[in-house]
Amino acid sequence: MTGGIIPTVAQQLHSENIERVVQEALERSGVDPSQLSAVATTVKPGLALSLSIGLTFSQRFVRQHNKPFIPIHHMEAHALTARMLHPIAFPFLVLLISGGHSLLAVARGVDDFLLLGHSLDESPGDILDKVARRLSLTKHPQCSTLSGGQAIELLAKSGDRMRFRFTTPMGQTHDCCFSFAGLRNQVTMMIKKKEAEEGIEQGTLLSCVNDIAAATQHTVATHLAKRTHRAILFCQANGLLPASSPTLVLSGGVASNQYIRKALTVITETTGLHLLCPPAKFCTDNGVMIAWNGVERLREGKGILPPNVDVFYEPKAPLGVDMTAEVKAAGIRLPSVRIRIPN
Repeated sequence: MTGGIIPTVAQQLHSENIERVVQEALERSGVDPSQLSAVATTVKPGLALSLSIGLTFSQRFVRQHNKPFIPIHHMEAHALTARMLHPIAFPFLVLLISGGHSLLAVARGVDDFLLLGHSLDESPGDILDKVARRLSLTKHPQCSTLSGGQAIELLAKSGDRMRFRFTTPMGQTHDCCFSFAGLRNQVTMMIKKKEAEEGIEQGTLLSCVNDIAAATQHTVATHLAKRTHRAILFCQANGLLPASSPTLVLSGGVASNQYIRKALTVITETTGLHLLCPPAKFCTDNGVMIAWNGVERLREGKGILPPNVDVFYEPKAPLGVDMTAEVKAAGIRLPSVRIRIPN
């Protein structure tokens, strides 16, 4: 395990496996390339090294089999996954949290999004991975095979989240954007302090790893919950969500964290929204969500290209119409909500 994503390793694994994975998928489903309606592939945003492998393979494939090509926005796919499993009508609010991104947006259509907030620096998955790495959790007997985020979640269950009081980021900024870099610095400083107190070197497990994991997870969850609360209030004030049974869709790899889900449940219950989250296997990056986005676009005839058109990948690509300035200008102050989640 690498303790997180390393771009060159990801590229090599993509390159070594893409042909076999596509072939296996076709064989298992009993589908011949000639029977395909179209081919959908992620082209933005993401790791350039990985995007290039997928796009190069796909363009060769569609030209070989003369199939339409549907370029997919990775975040759009995450946002729409829940519609594959539930009959959710537009518009709905989506909170996307993963190892690469965090954003809040109103999904108004298959290719129509209003961006309310996004990460200004690191993603929630990134901070959980980095804290796990700094705590050397791969050396922990319970965590050797887990990702950083999974290790933090597991140890936090038996930790005291109140032992270390980390400040929730951006408390005085009344918008829906996220920031995790400052929190990571707070946690790193605390780890260094505890290492000095225990007289151990970096790379050795601290006795209080469970408590640090619990406090970190709780602060991440609180930050996400507060920004989402403000987004809901902004949507309600501006009529951006339906009056009856409005929905918050939680998606992305970090959405599988049960503690974060519970924190967001507190917010949706307070504000009268219905929280929907795809199963964990559809929350993490997966091919099914890309295919589903292709289905949604194919049904509506949006963004379908002939096979011979050159398409380029975009490592950075915002989602939808940027409304972050309007959200900030509204300056919505949050009512106090207690996020108390039993372990």
